[in-house]
Amino acid sequence: MMPLAQWYTDAAGYRRLGLRFDDLIPEENDVVQTALKRLPPKEAYDRVFRIRRAFQCSISHTLLPKEEQTKPEEDVEYLSPIIREVEKEFKERKDLDALIVKRK
Repeated sequence: MMPLAQWYTDAAGYRRLGLRFDDLIPEENDVVQTALKRLPPKEAYDRVFRIRRAFQCSISHTLLPKEEQTKPEEDVEYLSPIIREVEKEFKERKDLDALIVKRK
């Protein structure tokens, strides 16, 4: 399955624009917004830079030079672990808010 997965990732084309997979996560919900706030400043800056550079490439209908494209070993999760942690916290908070205490 790995060759097929690698082919699919290459066919998606986001690496040719210098993006990582986690850059493609939509920002429209509270969980992702909270996770973005928890990113270290350097990682947050790098993310914004990659998105702006990809947007510029999209407008000009060009791809980045081969040496500036994201390599497979650079395409690691940086936002997804934080999102999973925030989702756990939100679920725990929801469960605690719905907790009913009964006295005997």
